[in-house]
Amino acid sequence: MTSLPGGVSVSRLRVYDWPAPDGVGRAGSGTPHLHVASTEAYVVLSGTGALHTLGPEGFVEHPLRPGVVVTVQPGVVHRAVNDGDLEVLVVMSNAGLPEAGDAVMTFPPPALADTVTYRDAAALPVGGAHAEVTDEHVAQAVRARRDLALQGYGQLLQAAARHGAAAALRPFHEAAVRLVRPSVPHWQDLWGRTAFAATDATAAVLEGLMRGAAPHLAHGRSERVESDPAPRRYGMCGRMETWDLR
Repeated sequence: MTSLPGGVSVSRLRVYDWPAPDGVGRAGSGTPHLHVASTEAYVVLSGTGALHTLGPEGFVEHPLRPGVVVTVQPGVVHRAVNDGDLEVLVVMSNAGLPEAGDAVMTFPPPALADTVTYRDAAALPVGGAHAEVTDEHVAQAVRARRDLALQGYGQLLQAAARHGAAAALRPFHEAAVRLVRPSVPHWQDLWGRTAFAATDATAAVLEGLMRGAAPHLAHGRSERVESDPAPRRYGMCGRMETWDLR
């Protein structure tokens, strides 16, 4: 299966219905985080809620209901808030980068000190030959990870109220860059084979059309893929249904 048009990725997300420690969301809340390289869009399919964002312009609450689309650019902290049965289609640029570590959660500063400390805070239990890890074990770890990120998020909101959003976010942005920097060579390879390859192919097509040549039209095809039959996996904001487009 080829990648989706433009080298994007999609997943269907059912936002967590776990009550948040700060009481935000009538039904629950996801994990606050930002992306360092990719733009994300929420296409609301059902339910209601909000996407809370903290960027250079400050805190913004974007109400969510079916038919609404909200986009979030790199560097903007965002948190999905579930007021009831909230389900969205998540569209991400740079197919594959979000799953490769493009997202950084808003842990308190001590957990952002270095890659090892951050990885320990972000890691989820996995099964093995001598481990009995149930879905409940993973759910508890995901919820604890979210609550830790909410601690740091609360600190960011307080700092933004005192010093302005740009000043409050600067240390977190610097930590995020430090944490992801070792992964960038892998990302460059992944991006080159997906999003850049799609753009490069379009450039070649347009050049050919300018010359009146379109050999690609004789090689077009259609493809079909179903979502992964496995249970929805745990993401940062909810349980995810994904499609294997490799």
